[in-house]
Amino acid sequence: MSNDPRAALQTLVSAFEEHLAAASNRRGDDDPAVDGAYIAIADAFDAYEEALYEAYDEVTPLTVFAEEDDDSDDEDDDEDEDEELLEDNEMLDEDLVDEEDYEDLDGADGARSAR
Repeated sequence: MSNDPRAALQTLVSAFEEHLAAASNRRGDDDPAVDGAYIAIADAFDAYEEALYEAYDEVTPLTVFAEEDDDSDDEDDDEDEDEELLEDNEMLDEDLVDEEDYEDLDGADGARSAR
């Protein structure tokens, strides 16, 4: 696994391209090539997110969702997962805007200027 975000990004882009090729050549609903490409995107994204965080202490606004089992009828587990996801998203929302970046206003056109 590479810790270089650029290499991880290129791997992610390649995974997307392979998924597109597999989807366009699909041979049925359960085509293993499409399923494999789907998993490759998730794995490549996780590697990119990790490399990005290690190098720049940064993350993307994206989340990879795991497929749910059809056998699970326990609604309590689903509610707990929803609450955890909401808590995670609330944490991210607080970090999206740094108000200090927008303190100065450009008087000429009303546009805000960053640092």
